[in-house]
Amino acid sequence: MSQCMNALNPPKTPIKNTNFSIPTSNFPSFSYFEPKPISKLKRYPRICVMATQNQQKLSLDSLIYSSRKDEVFGAIKGSLSNCLSETNLHLTVPGLKSKTRGKVRDIYDGGDYLVLVTTDRQSAFDRILASIPFKGQVLNETSLWWFDQTQHLTQNAVVSAPDKNVTIAKKCSVFPVEFVVRGYVTGSTDTSLWTVYKKGVRNYCGNALPDGLVKNQKLATNILTPTTKAADHDVPVTPSEIIERGLMTRADYDEASRKALKLFEYGQRVALEHGLVLVDTKYEFGKGADGSVLLIDEVHTPDSSRYWIGHSYEERFQKGLEPENIDKEFLRLWFKDHCNPYEDEVLPDAPEELVCELAWRYIFLYETITKSEFELPSTKEPIHDRISRNVELALSSLI
Repeated sequence: MSQCMNALNPPKTPIKNTNFSIPTSNFPSFSYFEPKPISKLKRYPRICVMATQNQQKLSLDSLIYSSRKDEVFGAIKGSLSNCLSETNLHLTVPGLKSKTRGKVRDIYDGGDYLVLVTTDRQSAFDRILASIPFKGQVLNETSLWWFDQTQHLTQNAVVSAPDKNVTIAKKCSVFPVEFVVRGYVTGSTDTSLWTVYKKGVRNYCGNALPDGLVKNQKLATNILTPTTKAADHDVPVTPSEIIERGLMTRADYDEASRKALKLFEYGQRVALEHGLVLVDTKYEFGKGADGSVLLIDEVHTPDSSRYWIGHSYEERFQKGLEPENIDKEFLRLWFKDHCNPYEDEVLPDAPEELVCELAWRYIFLYETITKSEFELPSTKEPIHDRISRNVELALSSLI
């Protein structure tokens, strides 16, 4: 369901050791090592977000120096050369008709269903930068957790999760619009709110912005800044342009935008309860066969969202310091410091230390939000073989 694009560089896992200083600035985990019938997805207890006194105090030290980091870092380093950078299930699983390669997901046509495989590819600046160990599993399981938690706000397209890296979804007509919701003035990409704001833009995607805002400042209210989904670069668009171009009907746009803002507000509350600030994110929607607007793709993952450490944000903001972040922003900044990631034909390899740190931060974020331990996959069976086996079994159960 993610927009398909061809990477300017082939996906790869960097193995060179480069001197680099890391900036300090819905559903269960299953065991998939033996074939089993596909089962209904477990319900997590619904989170009830209480007053701020129940907020977890999370510090950057817990990210950098935790014993849990020591436990998983060896596995991360050991998997640098074994990332899931590409899949070809249409060659190994009977019944899969075609493959579409997205930025991160490989999407297969399974007849009445779509099979979405979340790979370890790392994208930013509309291209593939590297492959990050365990990233695909983290993103898939994070999204599944949020899909389950947000069913009271919107229906979604999830049918089942037969593998750590796989979601089987209902087919639907995907709206060619990404619903980007922002709570803060920040970012480093060409379409980020801070980038356009400091260039003097005061009306962005239909939102009037006041003068005098500074980087990382909280907006008076959350805003929606939609973009069109293009093959090479997402383009900001206003709600009226979406309707005028026939990208969505007024009714569908209104429903999807309401859902996006409600999802973001709920995500912010849950994140804050767990010591985090959900800064911004993007949602995608599609229309089901029955005409319902469905949430698709991913939800509140470190790929689609920006997260900061909650308790230190205000003090650092008042001092003019960058927030303590645990998303992929530092990877974006490294590439911006070492090349032109939008224009250079070939990009440098990301340092091994950066790749490993990013893998850990993804795991840390998953465990912080879900309050469950990330299950490191077994290395006894090649990951592509495991996925093929589990997907074939799942599809045969759905027939």
